[in-house]
Amino acid sequence: MSNIKSVEEDPVARFEAIVEHPDADRYRPAIMIDSFVKSVGHVVMWANIALIAAIAAQVALRYALNQNYPKLDEIQWHFYGLVTMVGISYALVTDSHVRVDLLHLQLSRQAQRMIEIIGIIVLMSPVLYLMIDQGFDYFYESYRVGERSGSPTGLPARWALKAVIPISFALLAIAAIARLMHDVHALLTAADGERDGRGLALIGAVLLGFAVVAFGLSFLVETTEDKLVVAMFVSFIALLFTGFPVAWTLAGIGVLYCGLAYLFDNDLMAWTRLESTFTGLDYLTLGAVVNRVYATMSNAVLVALPMFIFMGLMLDESGVAQRLMASMQRLFGTVRGGLAITVTLIGIILAASTGIIGASVVLLGVLSLPTMMQQKYSPSMAAGVVSASGTLGILIPPSIMLVIMADQMALSVGDLFMAAVFPGVIIGALYLVYIFIRSYLDPDVAPVPDGAAAPDWAAVRDVLVAVLPTLGLIIAVLGSIFAGITTPTEASGIGALGATLLALAYRKLNLEKLKNVLISTFNTTAYIFAIFLGATIFSYVLRELGGDELIENMIASTGLGPTATIAFILLIVFLLGFVLDWIEITLIVLPLMRPIVNGLGLDIPGYGEIDEPVLLWFVILVAVTLQTSFLTPPVGFALFYLKGVCPPEIRLRHIYRGTVPFVLLQLTGLAIVFMLPWLATWLPSVAY
Repeated sequence: MSNIKSVEEDPVARFEAIVEHPDADRYRPAIMIDSFVKSVGHVVMWANIALIAAIAAQVALRYALNQNYPKLDEIQWHFYGLVTMVGISYALVTDSHVRVDLLHLQLSRQAQRMIEIIGIIVLMSPVLYLMIDQGFDYFYESYRVGERSGSPTGLPARWALKAVIPISFALLAIAAIARLMHDVHALLTAADGERDGRGLALIGAVLLGFAVVAFGLSFLVETTEDKLVVAMFVSFIALLFTGFPVAWTLAGIGVLYCGLAYLFDNDLMAWTRLESTFTGLDYLTLGAVVNRVYATMSNAVLVALPMFIFMGLMLDESGVAQRLMASMQRLFGTVRGGLAITVTLIGIILAASTGIIGASVVLLGVLSLPTMMQQKYSPSMAAGVVSASGTLGILIPPSIMLVIMADQMALSVGDLFMAAVFPGVIIGALYLVYIFIRSYLDPDVAPVPDGAAAPDWAAVRDVLVAVLPTLGLIIAVLGSIFAGITTPTEASGIGALGATLLALAYRKLNLEKLKNVLISTFNTTAYIFAIFLGATIFSYVLRELGGDELIENMIASTGLGPTATIAFILLIVFLLGFVLDWIEITLIVLPLMRPIVNGLGLDIPGYGEIDEPVLLWFVILVAVTLQTSFLTPPVGFALFYLKGVCPPEIRLRHIYRGTVPFVLLQLTGLAIVFMLPWLATWLPSVAY
């Protein structure tokens, strides 16, 4: 049975095991489906290269010929839509979707398989049926009328992109069937080691606890719609702890509660003794989410996502961080805490070039933790520095979180990037000051390495040689946005191209590394888009149930003043960060706060140049708050990224203990921006 396990984990070995394994005939269909989905993904992922080329061509032609080309605009989001929609199937077969692993990792493999089987049948299947059925109708209507671009010089056959929706979900359904076949086969054959770990009783106890919470909270609201909203939120959080992927938990909960609302609308739930509802939700109205999915696929702002991800991953492959680490360590070698200061400075530089938390934390951990342990750093200090420095990428522009926030809150990406500069620098500076002071007050925490040499001009030269190319790329990307030379989407493509050229210049790029970058970009973009999709369905049902009004009324009922209301909202976001990832909070909670914040009447300086200074300031406050979600257990993803690459002497308790001071520093930075709003609004106003 061990052969089956190795086959599942290694796609290359799958076909080799088919003939030899006694259960090969039963296992062969699932293996072939997996391989087919992966083959499709390995072809489609190259569309990211075409996307870079299209963006570069667009910028070059505009400045060479002083003319815009709508076809190039539309080609970009066609490639983006293709990559994201096909990518969700690839992410499923490679098990790359985001999940909450806190309890999931404690379960036996058998229990994990049972959860996946139940999740696919109960949560995922209704979503797949909805999107294939309604997606086909959406595509066919476009095809029937011969829909084309709204621009006279745009692309014909708009229906072709809409065809991607039912096709990609059909591919996802095939991938889901393969997962079911794998799991059912493994349960039936009872492989060795499958029962090691906790059983489903653990999950049952957690779900029962949340059911009690939902029942208690239901007495705090009056109408049936409000009770459904409360139950919907609690159900989502509860099911997260099963470890089923976040995207399909969101989508599945949305579809199930749509069905529940339909039953209440039609007086089919009288036995509950709750009043009937008038939500208007049913299968056809839920089909409206297909149009929202298409809007996300064709969103020009979101095209920047895969490009910034590609840029960061390519810079990692180029060896920039290794060069920086080697040169900067010489520069700070005789300073107490010098290596920790080096890691933080590199974290700031990586933050301004990647915006990908996982990549930054893992890279910094691999490069610095073994050396820190050799230099007898405190395990808690080492873990805290690496995890906190890696999270700076979510705030310092270009940040994929800021791109998504700008889209959700209808703000300019460029404005949001500029607004985040000072807060990001302040938090980075707080890290450096803390490390410097702590190292001098407690030398044993971060000692000077034995035999460290004083820095000389050669060390300074090496630092400049290592830093300047990366800084040049960062300035080119952010400078072109701030100066109005390119849009953020165009700058992301130029950045991706620049990172590739930098890797070539350092002779670090070959075909294998390029494939690795493309696969990682493909996977990362796909699971973010999948959460977009799930949040779209969840939010649509939540709003139809009156969830936005319930939240607005609850916050208004506190009787707090405008400033205290902002603080209360930030507290809610901070607490949600303990159980939810920043993507779900950004996509579900943040848009609900827009009307509340706009109605507070706060007087935030916009210097006559910014249309919505209050909203800009508020979004930056939320961004800083969400940065802490990467460091707060149990869903602090930076902590799990770091644990995967830690030396054995660094335990999970060291990581938790080490992050506490940095969470406090982040909250200090939040308080500074809260009290001095001009830190977020002055730079965008000056740029104009």
